[in-house]
Amino acid sequence: MVGHMSARPMAGMEQHPDIAELRARYDRVAETTSAHTLDGLTFLSGLYLAISPWVIAFHSRTTTLTVNNLLTGIAVTLLAVGFASAYGRTHGVAWVVPLIGVWTIIAPWVVRGSMATMSTVLNNVIIGALIFLFGMGAAGMGMMSNRASRRRM
Repeated sequence: MVGHMSARPMAGMEQHPDIAELRARYDRVAETTSAHTLDGLTFLSGLYLAISPWVIAFHSRTTTLTVNNLLTGIAVTLLAVGFASAYGRTHGVAWVVPLIGVWTIIAPWVVRGSMATMSTVLNNVIIGALIFLFGMGAAGMGMMSNRASRRRM
């Protein structure tokens, strides 16, 4: 019969056994104590970055850096929540966190309109370095999962 749809729905790619096994491996890695700690530290770093202009009392002439820190801090915080709640589905964007860390380090010199002070520079360099390290750890968790599966084969 032309145009006849089967009563049985087709299984999507997400139902493939290899995909299910890959997600299970990522979930096992994400449930370790070190992964929970790393996700929590990444979350807190992003939260601090977002509120840092008010904690450090950025001057009124650093408005663009204030907005930059707020937006990038929110991004890191949301990524950390994604890693903590569904690493198997969000691990593909883990590489973004270290890039945000590098951006945070260089932002006081790059963002137009900012007149960086010693406190804004130190703030961004320290929190940027921490975000970079935590992001590398998050990205490395996926690699640990892949190595562990290869050893079992």
